[in-house]
Amino acid sequence: MTLVFQPSANIARLKESATLAVAAKARALKAAGQAIIDLGAGEPDFDTPAFIRHAASTAIEAGATRYTNTEGILPLREAIAADANRLLAHGAPITAAEVVVSNGSKQSLYNACVCCFGPGDEVLIPTPAWTSYYEMIELARAVSVPVFGDEANDLKVTVDQLAAAATPRTKGLMLNSPSNPTGAVYTRDELTAILDLAVKKGWWVLADEIYLRIAYEGGAQSALEVTKTRENLIVINGVAKAYAMTGWRIGWSIAPLAVSKAMTAFQSHTTSNAAAVSQHAALAALARQVEADEAVNHMVNEFRSRRDAVVAALAAFPTVRYVHPAGAFYLYINVAGFRGAADAGAAFAAAVLEEHQVVVVPGSAFLTPDWIRASYATTESIAVEGVTRIARCFTGA
Repeated sequence: MTLVFQPSANIARLKESATLAVAAKARALKAAGQAIIDLGAGEPDFDTPAFIRHAASTAIEAGATRYTNTEGILPLREAIAADANRLLAHGAPITAAEVVVSNGSKQSLYNACVCCFGPGDEVLIPTPAWTSYYEMIELARAVSVPVFGDEANDLKVTVDQLAAAATPRTKGLMLNSPSNPTGAVYTRDELTAILDLAVKKGWWVLADEIYLRIAYEGGAQSALEVTKTRENLIVINGVAKAYAMTGWRIGWSIAPLAVSKAMTAFQSHTTSNAAAVSQHAALAALARQVEADEAVNHMVNEFRSRRDAVVAALAAFPTVRYVHPAGAFYLYINVAGFRGAADAGAAFAAAVLEEHQVVVVPGSAFLTPDWIRASYATTESIAVEGVTRIARCFTGA
């Protein structure tokens, strides 16, 4: 009898990551010799700082090639706790026991979803949001509830919108600031109101702060800086974006001890520990603060320069609407009505690639089909040229 694969109920509704699919398509086009401008990237274009690479090499020669504790090596967890405590405003200091190191912040987020949510639970997701949030919630057999932000508010959601979307089944919410895909940054007052609501309602808050250090206008606030209690707060971060270490696959969660123990147990049956050498590289990034700050500040200054340049380029096209990018390295552009298409973002992404050789991510990946995401994680000249082509494609100029 021939066995025919039928996806299990666990993944029957799972959709491929749209952002990773766009990245793969861009690589394929480049490999085929096409001269394209790739603005689909979701990672810094800088090399990992030299002192981190050297620390990894030293760790390998010192024997960092074996299994570690599932939750990560103690020195790294201590460094993560110390770094977080510099932000913490209220309550007892964070301890290494509350930190779980994983294979990237994506795994940290998924661990938290599986351990905190289950069948029948509803999780509020300020939308647009990173495409994997919705899938992680569904994989945990919970229900993702998009809460759409208003364009007048840079597509950020308000506490009133969250409260209106809640039901007795609401168990938590995802929070991401600075935001992927919009680049919007929540203010201290906005974060405070949302966190206070979550405490009042008894919701878990999963705060994805992977872009925290990439902010341009007075910095971004961590949930740790404003929360009055950590009893319902899970903070997720990692080294991927700020330290240009996407391929090293190191992320972490900071959570109440009982939650961290549950996530460690879950991870012990899925992947076990993150790569030992990568953990030592991340330790250098966090422990060697002077060198790290110099490297991070250099990258952020470069991103700021590119942000300013692409915004200036769009000033020549006043009919093009976009979210003000106060953080991360994305430009979220409204293409509603493009050629009468029902999914304007998808139609625009196809047209701008075919007609102008620019790769972008359609907004439908983030549940907002009237938009597209363009990344300026590339050289300033390429970013400006790409954004100019996008504006010309939309306006017909």
